[in-house]
Amino acid sequence: MYGRIGTMTGIPTTTNPVFADFSACCDPITGGVLDTAAAERLAAVLKALAEPTRLRLVSLIAAHDRAEACVCDLTDPVGLSQPTVSHHLRILADAGLIERDQRGKWAYYRLIPGVLDALAGVLATADRRRRAADSAQQVRVERLAPGRRRS
Repeated sequence: MYGRIGTMTGIPTTTNPVFADFSACCDPITGGVLDTAAAERLAAVLKALAEPTRLRLVSLIAAHDRAEACVCDLTDPVGLSQPTVSHHLRILADAGLIERDQRGKWAYYRLIPGVLDALAGVLATADRRRRAADSAQQVRVERLAPGRRRS
């Protein structure tokens, strides 16, 4: 259901395979639209975040001390069993959002540094393009408004 789209090695976001080509394809000055492969990877990440429990888990991990939390600390706040929470965390890890560190019998999870910023950047770039296109359209409409001479 949720295919593995990147390995969690703790590498910086700029070289994280999940987001590797988003910045190149989404530069507001030179970029075009997402290619098919990038759109599929981005959709997989957004799909992982679209489930309310997983979105809450990301929020809890980000707010926890050192932006890292033991799975045992996450079960009570979301009101789910440890196996269910672990399942949701695995989906987030497979999507390239968090990484797992096994310490004895407990697993600790942390956000991959910069991943949420990279995701926000991709979405903000799309919004900037839309606003720029809207502004350009408004300028064209104003130039052709009645009472103005067309050159």
